[in-house]
Amino acid sequence: MLDLPGPDTPLYIGLMSGTSADGIDAALVAFPEGDADDAPRCRLLAAHTHPWEPSLREELVALGQGRALGSLDVLGRLDALVGQAFAAAANQLLAIAGVPATRVGAIGSHGQTVRHRPLAEPAFTLQIGDANRIAEATGITTVADFRRRDVAAGGHGAPLMPAFHLAMLGSAGEDRAVLNLGGIGNLTLIPREGIVRGFDTGPANALMDSWCQLHTGQPFDADGAFAASGRVLPALLAQWQAEPWFDLPPPKSTGREQFHLDWALAAPAAAGAAPADIQATLLALTVATVSEALLRHLPDARRVLVCGGGVRNRLLMERLATRLAGIDVVSSQAHGLDPDYLEAMGFAWLASRTMAGRSGNLPAVTGARGHRILGAIHPA
Repeated sequence: MLDLPGPDTPLYIGLMSGTSADGIDAALVAFPEGDADDAPRCRLLAAHTHPWEPSLREELVALGQGRALGSLDVLGRLDALVGQAFAAAANQLLAIAGVPATRVGAIGSHGQTVRHRPLAEPAFTLQIGDANRIAEATGITTVADFRRRDVAAGGHGAPLMPAFHLAMLGSAGEDRAVLNLGGIGNLTLIPREGIVRGFDTGPANALMDSWCQLHTGQPFDADGAFAASGRVLPALLAQWQAEPWFDLPPPKSTGREQFHLDWALAAPAAAGAAPADIQATLLALTVATVSEALLRHLPDARRVLVCGGGVRNRLLMERLATRLAGIDVVSSQAHGLDPDYLEAMGFAWLASRTMAGRSGNLPAVTGARGHRILGAIHPA
């Protein structure tokens, strides 16, 4: 039986599927008022990862890597199917938790990104997953399409989690960073004084998972064992790091359409390389780009709180700790927030902000012209 807060504290559900499209994370959360300063400012009540139907996931990953859409009929079909899958994730979470839908104030649904073009003219970003279907199938008001208002205001629409990271993990006592190691890596930089910044750092799990799947049949490299069996190729690492995107100043964001296996294999030094060596070098690329970004933009950081699937990659965490010697590199769990569901919790928080008529972006992070209320509300 869940230890639910009183009826005056609304519950929210966050739904998130990221660049890796390895499942739909669903989190049931409460945001208590008046907690002590050192207590978690978010209570995760229940969580569940809902698997994608394999053929649907295959289509979504291909679209995310830039495959041509084919037709509007294809887009409409995928939008409906993703909406149904997100609704199923929410309903299954409620069943697991034994919580009625009437207890939930709103669902915050990220949807599935199929295009992200913040530098196009005009800039755009597209997440699919029909929120009307989520509201209809769950009976819960659903907030979705969080990114496009920020883009319309001149921002990148990403990353959106820094506002949540600041609210939940900020500290007046030290410079710290929150590192999300999802399909794409991104950093939130929270100084003791000054503005919060956040930006994508480049590829993380998306490339490593795709290469591992291709050569081992496993969806991810458990504990980094495949990478550990190879050696880092310095020439290949240097060619990847020469990608001009890495030198762009923040605000910056990216996705599979930029960093995919065709991009990685186009490097001359990749030709004929052993698969395990490619995997080892992909891991080294994540370590290098994350570390260089952190040390350049927040050199006095004393702590890095890690979330996302990469926190489960033991070798990746060890290499980051070695590269960032003198900085504590720890899971966000050390501060009371589950690293596997932090982003889903973040979209629950964004839904709560939207429902209250409060802004959800940080203009210094996304580059937007100002604070904006994000998302569209789809009533139950």
